[in-house]
Amino acid sequence: PSQHTRTTGTAVATELAPSPPDLKDLAKHRQESEEKSKESMSAPAFSLPALHYDYSALEPHIDATTMTIHHTKHHNTYVNNMNAVCQKDASLLSLDLVALNQKVGDTSAISADVMTTVRNNGGGHWNHSFFWTVLGKPADNNGPSAEVKGAIDAAFGSFDQMQSAFNAAAAGRFGSGWAWLGVDAASKGLVITSTPNQDNPLMTAVVDKPCIPILGLDVWEHAYYLKYQNKRPEYIQNFWQVVNW
Repeated sequence: PSQHTRTTGTAVATELAPSPPDLKDLAKHRQESEEKSKESMSAPAFSLPALHYDYSALEPHIDATTMTIHHTKHHNTYVNNMNAVCQKDASLLSLDLVALNQKVGDTSAISADVMTTVRNNGGGHWNHSFFWTVLGKPADNNGPSAEVKGAIDAAFGSFDQMQSAFNAAAAGRFGSGWAWLGVDAASKGLVITSTPNQDNPLMTAVVDKPCIPILGLDVWEHAYYLKYQNKRPEYIQNFWQVVNW
């Protein structure tokens, strides 16, 4: 081929060839990718849920000061502790909060080294996240739906009898813990139970009466002591005024 042809072919080839990458841009892109990766790895697995009402919304039955401390201090501690243990044992990140609670007691899913931490803090996080949803402004408390009322009547005879049984479970829980109304997985009927500390009925391997909770009450002293002091039964009775049915 002629010199002209070779020159023209080289020019065409040069035009079609991609331009060499800018090394500065490449380095910048790599740094940004690494930073995003680090942010993803350091991002907390769990976070404190926002409430759908103001801290004062449950007055006069649950005071604003108690709600503020309960949510931002007590609940947030469980969240922080769970994030800390997830950094220690990354395998926990493969389970969501419900699954973590369901697997408490199962060492094939949760290492024995962190089991107690997950039980106490994963339980505390789930329990409180659920608890905030069952509370609502007193003016919005219209009682259970017809379907729920029917299930209550079938299981306990009447709403009043269910309430009495629930109150007894809450008042009778020695020390700190929770009272629950839930659906029994086998019978599909409603049952009442209580659990110590931050255990809950999702922890089938460690609780006396597993169920799917539809109502729960925190009877740790931090939930009521500022307003009610040692009068837990009064706190329990007033809880019914702020149930978000």
